[in-house]
Amino acid sequence: MMLDRTRPPSPGPLRAFDFPPSTMTRLDSGVALEVVHLPRLPLVTAILVLRAGEDRLAFDRGGLAVLAGDALEGGTHALEGHAFAEALERIGADLDVSTGWDVTNVSLSCLADRLPAALELLASLVREPAFPEAEVRRTRDGQLARIRQRDMNPGSRAATWAARTLYAEGEPYARSALGNLDGVETLGRGAVAGFAEAHYRPAGAALVVAGDVDAGEVEQLTGRVFDGWTGGDGVPEPPEGTPAESDRRTVVVDRPGAVQSEIRVGHVGAPRSIEDRLDLVVGNAVLGGTFSSRLNLNLRERNGFTYGVRARWAWRRGPGPFLVGTAVDTAVTGDAIREIIGEIERIHADGPDADEVEQARNYLAGVFPLRLESTSQVASHVAERHVHGLPADYWATWRDRIRAVTADSAHAALRRYLRPESLQCVVVGESAAIARDLASLDVGPIGVVDR
Repeated sequence: MMLDRTRPPSPGPLRAFDFPPSTMTRLDSGVALEVVHLPRLPLVTAILVLRAGEDRLAFDRGGLAVLAGDALEGGTHALEGHAFAEALERIGADLDVSTGWDVTNVSLSCLADRLPAALELLASLVREPAFPEAEVRRTRDGQLARIRQRDMNPGSRAATWAARTLYAEGEPYARSALGNLDGVETLGRGAVAGFAEAHYRPAGAALVVAGDVDAGEVEQLTGRVFDGWTGGDGVPEPPEGTPAESDRRTVVVDRPGAVQSEIRVGHVGAPRSIEDRLDLVVGNAVLGGTFSSRLNLNLRERNGFTYGVRARWAWRRGPGPFLVGTAVDTAVTGDAIREIIGEIERIHADGPDADEVEQARNYLAGVFPLRLESTSQVASHVAERHVHGLPADYWATWRDRIRAVTADSAHAALRRYLRPESLQCVVVGESAAIARDLASLDVGPIGVVDR
């Protein structure tokens, strides 16, 4: 039989996958402890989730949480700087501190038999951070350099201006998590140490340990290293995420001589806590969340405007942004925006069809196990549950719930959360070259800035 190369092969059956079981308890300090047993490899990852994210900060204090997390590399009062790094190296442990909008995660990965020493170091780092003046200054200078670099990169400038455009003045989400130059330049050791003293606390915190470990032994160990740790004000209220405008408008950030335009189109989105989030995830996959999405087939495959375009919902405790992003030649800027808005309007009005939803469901369910292959990936997923207060079986039932999404339920979610009438457009490009095309579009009032 001849092979028909004109037709793609049919997908095979979905392989079974069970999310690993876990044991949950609460330490005397108030920290929620969850231990996931993964016997495949003699490795372990521990993630301490602290309610110390950027969403705790007023607009003019932006970047302080990120700075405090990065400055933890300065070590503890007992083991500063190089001494702390050498202690990690002696046990073969990797330390990572990541600060986002919702939390700061302090994680360590090592061989399972080195976990006791690793947890001792982790606990000492968050309970007794030293924040040496020189380390804070070095970290702050690095953060300022990242902000300057961000402002010179067209894609990053588009993201910054999209936040300013979508959110009302003063909203935390109206800025970058890194903060801005004027604000970060004023931050010193006192501000960093004060933030850590207030928010590196057990109230609302969680510790996730994933690997080849015994839950009872981990509970005893963590109870000891965190004994006497107190304080904190629990889980803060998320930002309201108030939109700046309810009607369409456009902001052009002028780059004279630019041969490309960075485009962002979107509006204030939805919080992570919405009950029909997976319906929206599938609907967005059809719109612009996968390579075979409507937006990519339109702008890349059919029109050749771009190498790629994506639609993303930024899932935060508060309503993060929904944004479509791409880069195109200056000459087709207006055409690209017209097609983006058109695809958003069409899927909002008519919804995805059954075949599109099936394809999106199969893709999302199929790649799910690939994101859970290491102890750090499993621990990160479990930590996310604690950040957002998700049920204990959330990941165990995730694929079944994704596969239960229908074209009607996806359309209902898109109708509920997608707001074509409120789309805000941000273009970083040469305003003189695109002004006439933009004026012919239904994109609301157009403002031009040169910063």
